[in-house]
Amino acid sequence: GVYNTVGSLHMESWRNEMMDEINRINLVLSGTDNGQKTRAIRKWMELVTRKFNHYKSEHNKILKEATSLFELALWKANLDDNEGGFEREGVRTTRRSRK
Repeated sequence: GVYNTVGSLHMESWRNEMMDEINRINLVLSGTDNGQKTRAIRKWMELVTRKFNHYKSEHNKILKEATSLFELALWKANLDDNEGGFEREGVRTTRRSRK
């Protein structure tokens, strides 16, 4: 449900803010006239949805960047493991010295 989805967000601050916002509806409704509760719920739902979509987008950006970095690290590790192997296959490689 909603709590599992919010719990999957990357940053703890995002999870906390979303949980606070989700729980805030009870306070909003207790102080709202009966005739205005539907409007208050709609407004609250729009806010929660907008925030969640923003955090989900940021979460996906972080995951994409982490995946790219991981792929680059694997590629580099593969190059390090195969050092000299390219020269045997007729491909010349140049390596800079590590600092």
